[in-house]
Amino acid sequence: MELVKGMKDAIVTVFGAGGFVGRYAVQELFAGGEGPRLRLAQRNLRAATFLRPLGALGQNQFVRADIRRKDSVARAVSGASAVVNLVGSFAEMEAVQADGAAIVAEAAADAGVETLVHISAIGADPNSPSRYGRSKGEGEQGIRAAFPGATILRPSIVFGREDAFTNRFAGLMSLPVVPVVRGATKFQPVFVADLAKAIGQAVTDPKRHAGKTYEIGGPEQISMRDLLHRLAEWTGNSPHFLDLPDAVAGGMARFTGWAPGAPITWDQWLMLQQDNVVSPGAEGLEAFGITPTPLAAVAPSWLVRFRKQGRFSGVKTVES
Repeated sequence: MELVKGMKDAIVTVFGAGGFVGRYAVQELFAGGEGPRLRLAQRNLRAATFLRPLGALGQNQFVRADIRRKDSVARAVSGASAVVNLVGSFAEMEAVQADGAAIVAEAAADAGVETLVHISAIGADPNSPSRYGRSKGEGEQGIRAAFPGATILRPSIVFGREDAFTNRFAGLMSLPVVPVVRGATKFQPVFVADLAKAIGQAVTDPKRHAGKTYEIGGPEQISMRDLLHRLAEWTGNSPHFLDLPDAVAGGMARFTGWAPGAPITWDQWLMLQQDNVVSPGAEGLEAFGITPTPLAAVAPSWLVRFRKQGRFSGVKTVES
């Protein structure tokens, strides 16, 4: 990653640094010890301490911050040249993704921060029928109102070694029967390292990306049904796939979606009514000069642990 002039001495505050996307974004920004100084902001600092060895001596600083609280956000952005907001929540959607995003933008503007990069999601819309999409859309509105020059990145489903997407569904492939909900719904999964590169460029080249909204997807659109079949192949399983009628799946979501561990929530059901793909004509990874990584190129390497014999499946043993 090329740094703009003076960026090496700048402070970049990263909210949600200890999350799934955060670990990759932070590594990208560290740039092998040549990147800016990072202020890693997290509600629970223990969740981010694993990042400490990634930076050079004095390159990282940890600060406890809760984006729902204006005072803690103001402290975290004080003196920063750039701010990255990666925080999202399925539990506190409005408080975190709508109100919290606006709080970050307002604090950044008040502190004279030059660059703000916000991670939203494809489907963000204040008029969305789902709480998730609606809260993301309201968050974008709050950001644009307080910080018009912010760069907003809307990724599709993000996959990577630690994700809760491919790993969750791969874990189901050992079952004799795997239910398929909304099998025709399409996604455009993006590799977390590619998203991190886009974040890094948005931070270090603000003149090129400020004020823009990008939709970040991978190289292919894939249906839920096809994805499950691929996961079965990569994990060496052959379950029977049972397509659930919408009436059945919707009823499950409506009446059992509130329970802990439920297969699908009502909000997730609403989100599955639309494809999660890049809009026609929207700018994406190509605007950053990034060639998107196919799911098949990397996912089998970590999904091997879901094989019956783990990573040693298919390896012949020699008896003495």
